[in-house]
Amino acid sequence: MLQRIRNMRSRTRSNLITFGIVIGFYAVVQILSAAGLLSSAFAGQLIPICAYVILAVSLNLTVGFLGELSLGHAGFMSIGAFSGVSFWVATQGMLPRWLGVLCAFLIGAVCAGLFGLLVGVPVLRLEGDYLAIVTLAFGQIIVNVINALYIGIDSRGIHLSLRDAAALGLEEDGKVIINGAMGITNIPKASTFTLGIVLVVLTLAVILNLIHSRAGRAITAIRDNEIAAQSIGLDITKYKLMAFIVSAVFAGVAGVLYALNFTSLVSRRFDYNTSITILMFVVLGGMGNIRGSIIAAALLTVLPELMRGLGLESYRMLLYAIVLIAMMLFNWSPAALEWREKVTAKAKKAIAARKKAAAPVKDNGKGAA
Repeated sequence: MLQRIRNMRSRTRSNLITFGIVIGFYAVVQILSAAGLLSSAFAGQLIPICAYVILAVSLNLTVGFLGELSLGHAGFMSIGAFSGVSFWVATQGMLPRWLGVLCAFLIGAVCAGLFGLLVGVPVLRLEGDYLAIVTLAFGQIIVNVINALYIGIDSRGIHLSLRDAAALGLEEDGKVIINGAMGITNIPKASTFTLGIVLVVLTLAVILNLIHSRAGRAITAIRDNEIAAQSIGLDITKYKLMAFIVSAVFAGVAGVLYALNFTSLVSRRFDYNTSITILMFVVLGGMGNIRGSIIAAALLTVLPELMRGLGLESYRMLLYAIVLIAMMLFNWSPAALEWREKVTAKAKKAIAARKKAAAPVKDNGKGAA
């Protein structure tokens, strides 16, 4: 019982530190913005940072805690982006702005979650490289379907075609929503940094609570040993689908947040390179390490623009690669892991010694001789 209380305290402390990092980052940015010290280049990266943090944290649930290698996260992101933004564009002037934005996020999350269910049922029967290849193919299929898709709306309802915009047969006052490879244009921007931080905090609250719940312990048990987990009666399919769908839902939310930061949206923003980038955030931050995913996503999103701002445009990709290698070595090198364990052990000893020295001496009832 005492050990359980200690574990709960440690978990609460760790979660508070994670939320504190996010809120502290928001406070620093607001202070810099108020003082006029925030560059336009960095300000333009704030919403993508929030979107990538959500993507990294949600993918970590599948890759880090479930132990399944998925490369289709950009596909779920694109589904959320196009479904949510399509609703946002189609309902301009019909709903209050706040309600339209809220509905756009809900629709993006639900559509991505439904596709997560449809893809997860057959795909999660595969393992390892096979799962990675199939999810990567799913992402490419989504991109190609959106490229060939034409959707419009008029007083008669929604029209769909796979030929061209003229084949939609819209009325004169009709509106083309998705125009094939041109995607969605003339999008009224709605994303803000504050909204992004709120969504990051919401994502962390849901993912962290899931991880530390009974379902989360079942998910990690499946990762550690699927046969042993099945032998004690865990429903493997149920928990795999749960992790996969929750991950897809938040990928859809991130897609809507990302898309509402631009005036136009094309499917090539969500190609396989985006999936690899998101996976890179998870791997470099540490699989199963939520805080590491946050830091890696934020750092690696802003680093290329920071290099450009410092006049290192010619060496930008070289320095970017060096940072990636350094982070990999720090996170996974045996020597680095051993050094980190030694530093942690020394810090714990120092804290324990300080507490012991500060503790009052108990009177044992015996006076001095």
